Amino acid sequence: MPRETLTREQIVTTAVELLDADGLEGLNMRSLGQRLGSAATAVYWHVKNKDNLVTLAGDQVWGEIRLPDLDAVDWRTAATAMAGDLYAMFVRHPWLVQAFATHLFHGAGKARHDDHNLAVYEKAGFVGLQADLAAAAVFTYVLGNASGAAASASLTRRIERDGGDAEEVFAATMKEAAETASRFPRLRTRIESAEYAEAPDDTFDFGLRSLLDGLEVRLRGPGGSKGSSATV
Repeated sequence: MPRETLTREQIVTTAVELLDADGLEGLNMRSLGQRLGSAATAVYWHVKNKDNLVTLAGDQVWGEIRLPDLDAVDWRTAATAMAGDLYAMFVRHPWLVQAFATHLFHGAGKARHDDHNLAVYEKAGFVGLQADLAAAAVFTYVLGNASGAAASASLTRRIERDGGDAEEVFAATMKEAAETASRFPRLRTRIESAEYAEAPDDTFDFGLRSLLDGLEVRLRGPGGSKGSSATV
């Protein structure tokens, strides 16, 4: 595809597909050009370099997060929906979680999300910096939970690139981890119990509910009355 027929939108969309398939380590202008059917040099007419491309790709996927109608739902429903969508987006695009350590993301897509997210916590009753801190607390929680999926995706790709079987490696690692954990009483109890054979399915939801519960307590303030100014 000659550079005249390429558009930045095509390049960024294809970059997201490549990143989803091969991760940050698999993204380069040559592989991107091959997917586009174009010379790598043609891509440089539209993006500066790989870092610029990752930033653009990162901003595009923020558009996948739905913005709840704050006139139709209460703040907790909206906060829960946005956190759930954010988590799902991170799991679909695990490279983005890793890229937070090396890139400063900005752009219309992320700004659209961040502005609406602040509106959610302002509707709850947080004011100014308090709304920023509440939104940041939930964002950090979601990002931390998504880091496990991102690490697993990256490790799986590395193992398979080296000719290994990711499933076998993970199974062997879990066996070693269980043997080590069995030397500690509380961990041993959980290993031996069928109830703890796998991580609970509602771990993310439980943590999110607990975090929002804590934010509601802050909203009530020292006197315990809803609508008091939140104390940070």
